[in-house]
Amino acid sequence: MKIGFVTDSTSDLPEGLVQTHGIEVVPAVLVVDGVSYADGEGLTRETFYTRLPHMKNPPSTATPSTGEFAERFEKLFAAGCEHVLAIHAAHQLTNIVNTSRLAAESFGERVTVLDSGSLTLGLGFQVLAAVEAVAQGLRLPEILATLDSLRSRLQVVAALDTMEYLKRSGRIPGTVAALGGLLRVKPVVELRDGEVKPLGAVRTTRQGGTRLLGALQAMGSLERLAILHTNAEARAKELIRELMAGASQSVPREVMIVNVTTVIGTHVGPNGLGFAAIRG
Repeated sequence: MKIGFVTDSTSDLPEGLVQTHGIEVVPAVLVVDGVSYADGEGLTRETFYTRLPHMKNPPSTATPSTGEFAERFEKLFAAGCEHVLAIHAAHQLTNIVNTSRLAAESFGERVTVLDSGSLTLGLGFQVLAAVEAVAQGLRLPEILATLDSLRSRLQVVAALDTMEYLKRSGRIPGTVAALGGLLRVKPVVELRDGEVKPLGAVRTTRQGGTRLLGALQAMGSLERLAILHTNAEARAKELIRELMAGASQSVPREVMIVNVTTVIGTHVGPNGLGFAAIRG
């Protein structure tokens, strides 16, 4: 069975991989001063994060229309796919997966829509794993089982530079909000099963990087790894150097460095650092 793949732009998949594997990526929507941008178009990530602290009106995000998902499904079927697997960001954080499901209803059993329970490369790695499973000849039930296993070995952690943007977003659970009672703290959070959970708080960006390094080292051997940042590439590279310098664990030869998409960065703010990793 020829299977096509759809995801959304919160997957943060590099364009080269998207093109190589023929993955259809539906862009989420960024709204700045009343102007809507398809994620990745019209406003670069670097420009957005530079401008973000100075914006008078906080930017917002929106979900693509059902028609945009339906168009991607139709495109893949027209290209000869017999089934489409759509994998999207966690439903607790965005309505994207629910919109995709609505679009899929008119296609019956030919489309399977999956909630990744994650964001950025926590989602992107699942898409790549599904693509690789198809290349290995696995059928849909086996692919879904492979993704279940991957999610059990997935960890997505971030050290944010401020609480401000999480508070603005309205997507902050009480356990994380409680950190805001501390003076000038920088939260360290984990995204697990679609929920943002607190791992603690630090006072300095350097301490945040140290916490991330410790979390990575505690995972043991790593099958996949992406270092995530919001306009903090120098810090991302330093984290990789420190990991490699002290690594007694197995680390992937290729480690992605990703400046996280604006529709996620709107809610976490600039100068954040994190990782998405799969235990080996």
